[in-house]
Amino acid sequence: MGLFSFTQEIAMDLGTANTVIIHNDKIVVDQPSVVALDRRTDKVIAVGEKARQMHGKTHENIRTIRPLRDGVIADFYAAELMIRGMIKMVGGQSKLFPPALKMVICIPSGSTEVELRAVRDSAEHAGGRDVYMIYEPMAAAIGIGIDVEVPEGNMIVDIGGGTTEIAVISLGGIVSNKSIRIAGDDLNADIMEYMGRVHNVRVGERTAELIKINVGAALTDLIDAPEDYVVHAPNRMTALPTEIPVSYQEIAHSLEKSISKMEAAILSALEQTPPELYADVVRRGIFLTGGGALLRGLDKRFTDKFNIKFHIAEDPLHAVARGTGIALKNVDKFSFLMR
Repeated sequence: MGLFSFTQEIAMDLGTANTVIIHNDKIVVDQPSVVALDRRTDKVIAVGEKARQMHGKTHENIRTIRPLRDGVIADFYAAELMIRGMIKMVGGQSKLFPPALKMVICIPSGSTEVELRAVRDSAEHAGGRDVYMIYEPMAAAIGIGIDVEVPEGNMIVDIGGGTTEIAVISLGGIVSNKSIRIAGDDLNADIMEYMGRVHNVRVGERTAELIKINVGAALTDLIDAPEDYVVHAPNRMTALPTEIPVSYQEIAHSLEKSISKMEAAILSALEQTPPELYADVVRRGIFLTGGGALLRGLDKRFTDKFNIKFHIAEDPLHAVARGTGIALKNVDKFSFLMR
């Protein structure tokens, strides 16, 4: 690299809920995947946390968009503006010569050709010159310190905001995988529906997320149970304010259907796993990553259900981003990166 090097290298975990950027081995951006635009001019008003604070509280001249739905880009224009805004946050860019970017971006393992194209186009429009892509479960495995190139089976369950990625990895490739569009966002939707149906109150995405963080659980019987969380919301019939304490048992009931679907997907991935790798998985256990891994009691529920030990990764929220960062440093070495 010469003195006048205009290539910046960044690794990006472009998530439905959060986008994380790694630059020089450090997490430099960790922001919600939201962008706020002016309706009249389509100019960017805010990106990330500032835009999320506006979400659900805007007037007619501002619209907030979550450009990714179910792990894939649903709004090209907004996605490009959001990626640009996030890259600006990395800083160190001269106005005169915007640096050419070498990027590694991770994508859901169930992405179609069209969806891959969408990510690549958005990244290139935002300044990416060399764009590589890596599948999320692969990035998660690398991020938690697994050597993915050895002939051993490792199973990863990555529960993000838009997709749950389940994959068995061996010899630098994905042997069996299942990508389902049931993840954090669906758990929030379940909570919103439950609060409306049982308590007759209206809650938004933001409140549902807070309920999930404070009293979300996968089991109705926890050893260190969280205290009830008090929700302030309008009654659906009278529109008067109501105060409702919500217990973790209630939330565990409301999430039952979605978690059962995750269990079915894990079972399906295990069924497709060759016997030799299956033996490795049983011996080593299954690794849980992504924000969903933080749901109370989920590891215990899965362990009891499948009779295989489930381990929650250290810092599960950033496992995928970290793995993407390691892939960026080993672009020439890792054969599984896609151009």
